[in-house]
Amino acid sequence: MVKNYIPQFLFILICLPLVFYAQEVKIFTLKDFDLKDSVKTCLVSTSYGKEEYDFNLKGVLTKSVTRYNEADYDVVYYKYQNDELIEKRSESYRNNTFDPSTSIAHFYKLDTLNNVKVTEKIVSYEEEFLDQYVYHYDDKGDLVKIIRTNNDGIDETLIEYKKYKGEYTVTYLINNEPLKSIRTSQVNKKNGTVQKIVLTKEYLKGEANKAFEEVFNEKGLLVAQQEFEYNIAEKTFVPTKRTTYTYDDNDMLVGEASKNGDEVMKKEYVYQYDREGEGNWIKQIVRPENTYKTRKITYYVPEVVEK
Repeated sequence: MVKNYIPQFLFILICLPLVFYAQEVKIFTLKDFDLKDSVKTCLVSTSYGKEEYDFNLKGVLTKSVTRYNEADYDVVYYKYQNDELIEKRSESYRNNTFDPSTSIAHFYKLDTLNNVKVTEKIVSYEEEFLDQYVYHYDDKGDLVKIIRTNNDGIDETLIEYKKYKGEYTVTYLINNEPLKSIRTSQVNKKNGTVQKIVLTKEYLKGEANKAFEEVFNEKGLLVAQQEFEYNIAEKTFVPTKRTTYTYDDNDMLVGEASKNGDEVMKKEYVYQYDREGEGNWIKQIVRPENTYKTRKITYYVPEVVEK
């Protein structure tokens, strides 16, 4: 699987609904971190520091830590009730001291009286109100509207769903201006397999900005990605960088080739596993740079029931 381990401050940023692109609440699981089986903790060593992840018995993320050094680190706690996320706390520590000015808390409230509605309230640890998002879902369970309220006013994001000639398009609009559109289609290959193609277009202040097209195989693995930049003069998207991915028999990423104009770059991924070629990888080497990541993984021990 194509995974990126990113610093915690970026991880928090992605998880937050952004002013330019609101998104629904996401619960992270083992799969999001390229992990499987009954993982309890995972410690990732990277060039910028260490990432720590804790999971419950259901494989759901409960805590994540980014350590830049021994004294500076960020911690995110996730709290659940009946398998629903009800609280997320992002805490910042510098010089081994808690910093309330850069720490925030998210509180989630579920309303199922009519169609499902989720309210997310974001406050600082200094008890300052920052944001509120209300996520509205239709009777099919699709997110259709997000209302954001803060000290600057109220923004409304609408999500439209359209199906036309086998293509499925989801469009996000904020205050009636397009933010992003995602079009999904399928292609039947001559060998009998089916590929899924996802074209994502992004807009800036309602104007086309950039796009990328992803191709997934029948296993759901990303096999190709084409990036585009918008040419204002010609009013069209122009292809730029194209990347292809290859996998081994265990569906692990082993090769990556990128071409941007005359520039060609190739990468090879080599893994060491904690159980003789299976289980979870504990070391990933990227060639030709010979950079690597290591993971220390602990597992839940099955309970032994005495007769």
